[in-house]
Amino acid sequence: MNTGLRITAFAAAIVATFGTAYGVGASIDPVVAEKPPAAHDEHAEAGGEEAGEKAEGGHDGASGAAGGLQISEGGYTLALDTPRVAAGKPSTLRFSVKDDSGRSLTSYAREHGKELHFIVASRDLTVYRHLHPTRAADGTWSVAAKLPAAGGYRAFADFKPAGKGATGITLGADLAVSGRSEPAALPPVRATAEVDGYQVTLDGALTPGKAHELTLSVSRDGKPVTDLQPYLGAYGHLVALRAGDLAYLHVHPNGEPDDGVTEPGPEVSFTATAPSPGAYRLFLDFQHKGEVRTAAFTVDVPAAGAGESEEAEDSTESEESGSHGH
Repeated sequence: MNTGLRITAFAAAIVATFGTAYGVGASIDPVVAEKPPAAHDEHAEAGGEEAGEKAEGGHDGASGAAGGLQISEGGYTLALDTPRVAAGKPSTLRFSVKDDSGRSLTSYAREHGKELHFIVASRDLTVYRHLHPTRAADGTWSVAAKLPAAGGYRAFADFKPAGKGATGITLGADLAVSGRSEPAALPPVRATAEVDGYQVTLDGALTPGKAHELTLSVSRDGKPVTDLQPYLGAYGHLVALRAGDLAYLHVHPNGEPDDGVTEPGPEVSFTATAPSPGAYRLFLDFQHKGEVRTAAFTVDVPAAGAGESEEAEDSTESEESGSHGH
């Protein structure tokens, strides 16, 4: 494990909720990707979308704007028609993207095999769903969901309007899940996550303002998984959410299926930049044997220079120890 990956045991609960509470994200430094890999201009969804659907550009936070902190941006507004649902019960979430004139957007550019990606996460970051809604002719999106815990949630719509020169946008809106709410502490940080018998190990470091590679390795029963299946045109998708304001970053892996270089596991790598110190949750979606699974990690990003100071101290102690031996 890269010693640069700094980890804390717990972070404080993010938002105290009561009844059908809403959490409000504070706007602070944005999460940004260093740069989207050029190889990821084309994506296709496994088992459904046609390969070769090319997206013009992409939205990976490379512009420096925080994703998902605003309900309106760039002339578009996320209108959540289902602002509250009941905990533990099947529900249908409905929403639309409105333009400045109040009309629902009906023309989208396809990115990663979809016109729009919809993410729902609880404010305490213990619940995460990457959903795939369908769009009606009038621009209304809908998707089935069952959210297990009551409390405040954030819904993210990640999309790009069709048209030359359009850029990717991530909008966010608060969603309340009714029921008895007991916000949890941020899950502890561990280098390995377990999901449905799979083990996913995270290796790498995040430092404010500097690009770093994160490598996630997938294994099962102690054996590396070398036959990962493409999911939305990639061997893995990583979403990062910053604790506190839930600033959003959808990062794509370094490489793609059939590029002649990228292997179908066990490793999937990403390059990303953390904009600030603090706690982050990373959610990796990967597909194997026809089923998509999500591995989640908590990562603590130390203040810039903190690691360097500690390394310098370690080096000094080592030198002093060595001098005593002569």
